[in-house]
Amino acid sequence: MDALQKGRRDIRNFYFLVGLGLLVVMAGLFAAHYMEEHGHIVTGMSNQVVWGMPHVFAIFLIVSASGVLNVASVGSVFGKTPYKARAPLSGLLSIAMLAGGLTVLMLDLGRPERVIVAATHINPTSVFAWNVFLYSGLVAFVAIYLWTMMEKRMNPLSKAAGLAVFAWRFILTTGTGLIFAFLVARQAYGNAILPPMFIVMSFAWGLAVFMIVQSAMYGWNEMALNPAILTRLKNLLGIFILGVIYLVAIYHLTNIYFAKQTAFEKFILVDGGIYPILFWAGYFLIGSVLPLFLIYSPKMGTQRHVLLASILVVLGSFSFLYVFIIGGQAFPLMIFPGYEVISSTFGDGQIAQYSPSLPEILLGTGGLGIAFLITTVGVRALNFLPKDE
Repeated sequence: MDALQKGRRDIRNFYFLVGLGLLVVMAGLFAAHYMEEHGHIVTGMSNQVVWGMPHVFAIFLIVSASGVLNVASVGSVFGKTPYKARAPLSGLLSIAMLAGGLTVLMLDLGRPERVIVAATHINPTSVFAWNVFLYSGLVAFVAIYLWTMMEKRMNPLSKAAGLAVFAWRFILTTGTGLIFAFLVARQAYGNAILPPMFIVMSFAWGLAVFMIVQSAMYGWNEMALNPAILTRLKNLLGIFILGVIYLVAIYHLTNIYFAKQTAFEKFILVDGGIYPILFWAGYFLIGSVLPLFLIYSPKMGTQRHVLLASILVVLGSFSFLYVFIIGGQAFPLMIFPGYEVISSTFGDGQIAQYSPSLPEILLGTGGLGIAFLITTVGVRALNFLPKDE
């Protein structure tokens, strides 16, 4: 009788989660329709800040979709048994997050029906065109990878499929970093270190998302994670966090070294208003230092502490992307370093003002809702719960 009651309760909770996810997705679709009807004038975006809050959500989802596959790669490519049980969930999360991120990008176009133009008129010199193939290719490779893992007769091909996914996700995240590295029209971008920085960030953010979802699944099923596996995962997360700190520091130190970038770095790190606050308090303190303390402190390191650390890493990632994407556009391009540029009504030489609007936030959270829905239904319909021997 208790098992029957628990089953009914689980079904009710499942439908509640699906309903909640649908509400978030519908709110995002409503926001996209509102922006399409009234134009981007209803958002905080402008001619200077053309990538706003929706792009923060989208880039987080896309980068994390690549990084979450690191769990599967460690299991399949490097043969680490504890990670093999987590490979299917890792693949599901990758497809779910990539779908959510790309949906946000498509709906932010203002004319989403014109995406067919981008799909049929490819500009081979554009990094955006490259990413069309990279994103669709990742979905195809991960789908095949899941097939080889979940159908017994295909198991012999699992390692080869895992190796293909391993290589493709590196290429994909490199392509995402190149979007900014090839963009020389902003002081924040045009730096060769951005592709490797995005790769390491994907490791940290993807693993943090995986830890959150895995903890939720274990809590739902009233299970406890094996302490030895928890230790492996939390130490890996700590290494990735340290790697991100290192590359972010190199990125800013490189900019500071060049005289033409000094004003921009001062704006981002010292006197840029909300941007230094989000960088130091949001990314560095909340998103990096506190998670490391929760992971490595002798009195911490439990599953609850690691879950909290993962949540803080995700919050820190949003702070970093807000500063990187929006702060990088808000600072004016220094066309003539050392000279004062006469400002016009168009805003030349002026720091752009940006405040995220409600439609932007709803559209971005709609992408999270899509990823949540796909994950929730996928976990319920198929056997994605990691089971250790």
